[in-house]
Amino acid sequence: MGLVTFLLLLPGVLLGLCAEESLLPGRHLLLQSGLEEIVLGGRHRAWPLDLEDLPSLESGFLRVLQEPQLDPECKELLNTFVDSSLRLAGCLIQSARPVTLCQNCYHQFGEVMQQFNNIENTTKSNRCAQSLLMSDRLQMVALVNKFFNDTWIKANCANCLNQKNEGLSASTVTFLALYNESMACFKQNLQEGNLLPSNYSEVCEKCNGTYKNLSFHYSEIQKNEQQEESGEQFHLCIDIEDAMNITQRLWSTTFNCSVPCTDTVPVIAVSLFIFFLPLVFYLSTFLHSKQKKRILILGKRIHSNASFANIQDKSN
Repeated sequence: MGLVTFLLLLPGVLLGLCAEESLLPGRHLLLQSGLEEIVLGGRHRAWPLDLEDLPSLESGFLRVLQEPQLDPECKELLNTFVDSSLRLAGCLIQSARPVTLCQNCYHQFGEVMQQFNNIENTTKSNRCAQSLLMSDRLQMVALVNKFFNDTWIKANCANCLNQKNEGLSASTVTFLALYNESMACFKQNLQEGNLLPSNYSEVCEKCNGTYKNLSFHYSEIQKNEQQEESGEQFHLCIDIEDAMNITQRLWSTTFNCSVPCTDTVPVIAVSLFIFFLPLVFYLSTFLHSKQKKRILILGKRIHSNASFANIQDKSN
């Protein structure tokens, strides 16, 4: 089941947790003939019964067959959990696109976790935890809480919040401010009638500074958080990742802008050096072998001349 589908069905599921329905459908009872007996408020009555006995018969069935009602304290805990879960589910759906769930829903998420902890911590004083969390195989309250917790972890929202999870971290606040500044610059320079690709150069020129500041801060967040994680794989929260992806697509794909690279000259120099390195190697090898061959030939000539001179001396 997908995230959106689950969130759409979640309000109905949560409301069903508090619904009180009769186990019998009103007065549509099929009475069988015979001498069967049933307990009705401590009295024994035999079949068949008159129609005037139907009200007492129905109430007796309900008292015998209905599950025991929750204690008032447990009912209040359940209703509070349902209300906070509905608020969180609505916030997650509304913040799905663009993704802003970490910055918009951290307060609602904290409420749900707190209400679930309140249910878990009532085990010693009453049976609320057993009734609400362990009374059936489905365990709907625990299942809903697990869904919210898994979604929060998958979105890495904790990496956008402060240590107490009571607000956004300073780096996240700075990033969002730079992001809003960049988007405002894009909109300001994309006035009506100035939407042709040939006019995007104005956006690239005027918004270059804000975009570079945003990219630099994004890189700094990744670097700092990676060091704090002691080399383990680290992911920024989904809000920051989605915002940066949107900005990069607009800058590089839609506006076709490019940020001048300050390391262009060193990169070109190193590339040329690597490219010409094989040529230099082969050229030096060739020259060295040619020089060695010349020395060898010269040495042979000197040796031959010396031998010829010795022969002439002996002949004389």
